[in-house]
Amino acid sequence: MPGFLIAADASATGEQIFQQRCARCHGARGEGTAAHYAEPLTGDRSLTELAEFISKSMPPDAKQKCTENESRLVAAFIFDEFYSKTATSAFAPPRLALNHLTTRQYRNAVADLMASFRGEAGPWGDQRGLEGSYASVLPNGDGKHIMSRLDPEIRFDFGKGSPDPEKIEPREFAISWKGSLLAPVSGEYEFILRSENSVSLWVNDRVQPLIDGWVKSGDVKEYHATVRLLGGRRYPVLLNFTKKGQGVMKPADQKAKEQIAPAAITLSWIPPGRSEQVIPKEFFSPQHYPESYYVETPFPPDDRSTGFERGTSISKEWDQATTHGALEVADYVVLRLRDLSGGAEPGPDYEQRLREFCRQFAERAFRGPLTAKQKELYVDRPFEGATDLEVAVQKVVLMALKSPRFLYHGIGAQNKNGYRAAARLSFALWDAPPDSVLVAAAAAGNLTNREQIAAHAERLSKDPRFRFKFREFLLQWMKLDQVRDLNKAADQFPGFDVATARDLRLSFELLLDQVIASDNCDFRQLFLTNQIELNGRLSKVYGGNLPPDAPFQRVAIETEHCAGILTHPYLMSVFADATTTSPIRRGVFLARGVFGRALLPPPDAFVPLAPALHPNLNTRERAALQTKETSCQTCHAMINPLGFALENFDAIGRYRTEEVARPIDATGEYTTRKGVQVKFKGARDLAAYVAQSEEAHSAFVEKMFHYAVQQPVRALGTETSPRLKQAFRDSQFNMRKLLMEIGIESALAPPLAPMLPQSASGG
Repeated sequence: MPGFLIAADASATGEQIFQQRCARCHGARGEGTAAHYAEPLTGDRSLTELAEFISKSMPPDAKQKCTENESRLVAAFIFDEFYSKTATSAFAPPRLALNHLTTRQYRNAVADLMASFRGEAGPWGDQRGLEGSYASVLPNGDGKHIMSRLDPEIRFDFGKGSPDPEKIEPREFAISWKGSLLAPVSGEYEFILRSENSVSLWVNDRVQPLIDGWVKSGDVKEYHATVRLLGGRRYPVLLNFTKKGQGVMKPADQKAKEQIAPAAITLSWIPPGRSEQVIPKEFFSPQHYPESYYVETPFPPDDRSTGFERGTSISKEWDQATTHGALEVADYVVLRLRDLSGGAEPGPDYEQRLREFCRQFAERAFRGPLTAKQKELYVDRPFEGATDLEVAVQKVVLMALKSPRFLYHGIGAQNKNGYRAAARLSFALWDAPPDSVLVAAAAAGNLTNREQIAAHAERLSKDPRFRFKFREFLLQWMKLDQVRDLNKAADQFPGFDVATARDLRLSFELLLDQVIASDNCDFRQLFLTNQIELNGRLSKVYGGNLPPDAPFQRVAIETEHCAGILTHPYLMSVFADATTTSPIRRGVFLARGVFGRALLPPPDAFVPLAPALHPNLNTRERAALQTKETSCQTCHAMINPLGFALENFDAIGRYRTEEVARPIDATGEYTTRKGVQVKFKGARDLAAYVAQSEEAHSAFVEKMFHYAVQQPVRALGTETSPRLKQAFRDSQFNMRKLLMEIGIESALAPPLAPMLPQSASGG
């Protein structure tokens, strides 16, 4: 507040002090001013923190700062008038923003659109593994089916024997494994097939094998191929294996005696950001699912300025990507037109059948029925005078996928009653459009009240797409959704390599899966569990006494050395530097992510002090030294004490008690929004506080809502947040039920009727 040297009257109220010393920069009602602070005067500091900040810093460039009494009075005025929910709503009234599909939602929407013409997949079911059909190979090359069984994974070494000596002769036999594969994350998967025998693998394609080793050439024993998959979706798999032609070997001396050749096969994969593993049984099902289409067109990154993806940014690049994506889909549809249109072939009724296919395509793209005018525009007009009916189909696909009715939430039929509820519920819980069951319920008028919508939310929660979205939220909430390179100093951390880092991430995800799959799905358990998933490689670095080749398994850690996700070695490694811990990065994560506190960006580029500059100082002391300035303490008075509570865990997350030959001080503290100071003796104390903290619970609810709905929770009204928080408490902090409740609240919200952005294209 430059130039404010006027002292407030000794008897002035907080409001009078604000008008005398603050209003010129912040506006008479805290609305901001163009010349100084354009943003409204809002925040989440406690009254105590606000008074202390004003006393030390305000006015920033004035020679005469506010006295302690003035600071206390004006802080109380600001806290009541500008920080309260009522005041915040006056600056930014609750409203539903118009959002377009994010890249994830776009790809899911197109995948579901294509799948709807192949027959929607049923439930994932309880059986795990692939169905193996075993046959003997006859002299003429035909197979004679002998038996079928469910194989949990594909890792067999038959040697010179048989899959079943009592039923199958070992010289020549064949196996065909059929079923489906569930992708745990989105991205590029590398499949690895190892066998000296003839093999072929199909993944999400019935025509072209991903790996073709049926005709052997040379001594190839290992095959690699990659394919892009969407997380939470199921893909058809077919794997064929045979010993035909390789079942006998002639001895070198050409004696009549025949020898039996060995047989073996292993199917592995490398999911995005992970190490190679034999595909576990939990990702296989013997059920058949239709092919799922993946749009390859690259899209610009979605806006993440609020911490989560949302479809608010519109650019030339985004508009071009939607055009290229529509062109890609149009080509795909025409190439598979007979398959998608139910076998339509040239003939007297060919055009009529294609028109019907196009009508269904547009309705499913728009997530609701077409009006007569829309049918004339999107379906009939492209066929008028068309000499090439396939070109007419391409035009329909292009027009539908470029229309705001497809690209944006809440426009057109989907903004009407049940169709609106169906779309909002499915996007909140799946990041995908409603399935045929939801659409049928909307058409029948059976999505009009909470009970009806809640029943469908329960159904949707049993689908793998729900689990995937839930898991992605947890990773985004902890800023761990992007796979990071964990570069650690090799001389200080021998054995911590790329493979270890990948296993560490998988260990973290397995911990999340453990809590997600539990019956109570308790938020508090994320911080209170003392168990961790380790394999042989991780056990070598972190203890656990497992043999080097041990698979992942649950290991209990000493309670004082474990505080759930807060002290998991992966999270500790991510929020650390190459050689030392980073209490500042860890503290920012806790303040912003866990407690939901607003933090200002540092005034200058921040580079941690190098340990070599102060070799006698430990990390805690260096952090305190670097952030001791008053301008830094505005935020670091909160950040540092939170991060210090995790100092017992080094840069790769191992428990330690000393640094620079001195005992570690892992005490910390936190001042709540209400001004209550809480002290911690270490990580376990901190985790126990987070588990029962009302602030942490509230922040979690609001962050999950923003992630699921891509709107601030206030956009659905001032009572939505208290209602969700109460529901969270009533469920004993069941996170799965919270996400379902958020979907229900979104579905019940009033319709959206904003103006379309100028750059939105289509009719």
